[in-house]
Parts: sequence; C-alpha cells; structure tokens
Amino acid sequence: MITKDKVTEIFCIIDEFDKNFDLELKKNLLPVTDGRQHRNRKASLSDSEIMTILLLFHFGTYRNFKHYYIYCICGHMKPDFPNAVSYNRFVELEQRVFFKLVFFLKLFAFGRCTGISFVDSTMIPVCHNLRRYANKVFKGVAADGKGTMGWCHGFKLHLLCNDRGEIITFCLTGANVDDRNPKVWKVLAKDLYGKVFADRGYVSPKLFDSLFDDGIQLVHGIKMNMKNRLMSFYDKMMLRKRYIIETINDLLKNKAQLVHSRHRSITNFLVNLVAVLGAYCFFESKRNALQGYYIEDSKQLSLF
Repeated sequence: MITKDKVTEIFCIIDEFDKNFDLELKKNLLPVTDGRQHRNRKASLSDSEIMTILLLFHFGTYRNFKHYYIYCICGHMKPDFPNAVSYNRFVELEQRVFFKLVFFLKLFAFGRCTGISFVDSTMIPVCHNLRRYANKVFKGVAADGKGTMGWCHGFKLHLLCNDRGEIITFCLTGANVDDRNPKVWKVLAKDLYGKVFADRGYVSPKLFDSLFDDGIQLVHGIKMNMKNRLMSFYDKMMLRKRYIIETINDLLKNKAQLVHSRHRSITNFLVNLVAVLGAYCFFESKRNALQGYYIEDSKQLSLF
C-alpha cells in the first residue's frame, strides 16, 4: 500500500501544476461576448484531488476502481479527502481532468530524448476475444489485431522511452495498426534524435530511410530469413538494453491497471490510460528498469 508521505508528495506536485495551469489558462482565454451570464461552479473535489485519486489507484492492489474508491478513498483515506463525493458523481467528474492530465504528462511527467531511445508496442484488450462481437462500448473503435501473445480485440499502445527509463511520448492506435505505420512514427519522431533501438517487428527499409532523412538512426535485430550484416559492438550491446522498455510495459500491465475489461465509456478508458502513464512516473520500482545499466559501460562501449 502506498504511504501517506507518497500521497502528500503526489498531491503537492499535481496541485502546484494545477494552479499554474489555471493561471495561464485565464490569461489566454478569450472574453465571452454573447451577453449571457455563465456559471462556473466549483465541484466538491478540486481537479488536483481528482487527478491524485486517479493516479493513486494504480499504486495499490485493487483491481476494481469502484471498490478502490468506496473502501479506500471514502473509507481508509477519508481524512485525506474529506470532500469525497459519491462514486457515481466521481465517474462524471473524472472526465473534466482528461486534458489537464495530458498536459501534466507532456510538461512535467514525461522525460526528454537523450539520443538513445527504445521503442515498443503492447496490446490493450478491452474484452475477451469470445465477447468481441457483443461489446457495445468500443463498437466501431476497437479492432482485432495479432501480437506476440495471440489475437486481441482492443487497442495498441506505442511507447518511446529514453535510456533512463523515462517515457518520452506515446501513441494509441487500433490493435490492427502495424508498428511501422508512418502515421505512428509521425507522432513518435516529433522530438526524437539520435538512435532508436527496436525489435525485429520494426524491420522496414522504407521506415529506416524516412527516419534517417530526419537525422534518426533505427537499429533493430534481424529475422531468421535475413542476411547478416555488420553492426557495431556498441549497437549490439544497446539492443540488449531493450529490457528497459519491456520492463515499462510489464509495470503498466501488472503493477498498474492498464488492462481491464470494465470500462463503460471511451472517455473513461482514455482517462485511465493517461492516469496509468502518470502513475508510472512516480513508481519507485521503475528504477529496476535501469538495473545493470551504467554510464561507465556506455563510455567503454563507445571506444569500440
């Protein structure tokens, strides 16, 4: 269970961001000129409290958000959130902080490109394969796709991280979208430079040439039916460091609640997704992604 000091730390960081965000938003808002009076009532829970509750869900052992909110937030943590509303009301309120969470990830939580990046994708099923035709929430949005673990009905999360284990950016697509899709890389390669290390699923001469024109070198393994090519010792060693992003995917799915089949709206699915990515940035266990990776090693490898 997360400690009270960690709860206070997360809330203070989010609350400081929320105050600065609202201040900048008021400076850039255009005045209303329709002549009507608009109400701007504040909810019982502030936006920073809503975002904190959404992030804390991914630190505990609860697999169901309803049980977490009723028994944890309204029960054990009632002194920390004295103005907690009912569960049904909170489900309505969490949608209002979606864009704030996205800005929080981009401006504060996410890391920056260091010249060494790792890319990978993971499936996000929204229901069991046998119930994909009966699913109404994601009808027309989710797609059928095949990954390393078999068929999946849902979405695919494309992640890009640096050598420190910090997420740089992400892209959400249907499960049937290829990892080498140019539209996906148009999003991933915005703030990217240096070398990107990927698995064999990213083998594509066209993708390599397009990234190379932008100053980005794509390094990947070779398939069984491909001819072996010379590769520097440094690149071979860095390909072995891909466990960093694989560890991130493991934390998002097994420690956090990235995958579950109880979403009742697309908006709440997206809110849960950005909350998972935000919670990961506060994980203490994400340091395990850097275990065995030392700066001295990279300096020695650069000599080859």
